[in-house]
Amino acid sequence: MRLGWMLRWPARMAEGDSGAPDSMVYVADEQTAGRGRGAHGWESPPGSGLYMSVLLRPRLVPADALWLSLAAGLAVHDAVERVASLEADLRWPNDLLFGRRKFCGILSELNAEVTRIRHMVIGIGINVHQQQFPPELRELATSLYIETGRDWPRQELLAALLQSLDREVNALTAPRELVQATASILTRLERLSSWIRGKQVYVEGLDGYAGVTEGLDSRGFLQIRTPEGVKTVYSGGVREQKLKR
Repeated sequence: MRLGWMLRWPARMAEGDSGAPDSMVYVADEQTAGRGRGAHGWESPPGSGLYMSVLLRPRLVPADALWLSLAAGLAVHDAVERVASLEADLRWPNDLLFGRRKFCGILSELNAEVTRIRHMVIGIGINVHQQQFPPELRELATSLYIETGRDWPRQELLAALLQSLDREVNALTAPRELVQATASILTRLERLSSWIRGKQVYVEGLDGYAGVTEGLDSRGFLQIRTPEGVKTVYSGGVREQKLKR
């Protein structure tokens, strides 16, 4: 699989429904309705970041879709390290941070039947040139510029990201290679993320709960040790919970 790309507004699920080809990459200079998980917005003014969506038609069952999202996070990590020499932290399932401040969010949407994925859209937003954020976001968000004090060419970052993402997608969708590819993802996440083990967190949702992260299960889902036992996070946001003194 080779990722082809074109400069235009990010892909929507309707693009996949209407027959857009596999592996198309849609890049935008800005988003007027950028969004993250749940009802959260995403600040994406003109010329400030890298905003892209990837349309995939992988030969995977829906139960394996999470691996593509996790792989996308690893691809961003690799691209940022190669271009800007920065070591990001991966927050499950697919946010990237420097310290406690987020600079990249990834949102995946799926159209599937019981036994196959019709298409999947992975949206990636990376803060690149922002020099500051509104007061309500300054403790939560950062950018490559804020972290390094210099601008980074978005074209170079895009090229590195496409190369890394192409490699990750190829590994996951290669015939008879899924077991090896997922094992590699688990190993790298354990090494590159401070959130996978030993992090005091709160899992948001209707029945939110607190606990300590205890690694990923064999399917890539986060496990949380709580007073009631180990729980597996299938959905919902995960945020750090500071211990009370």
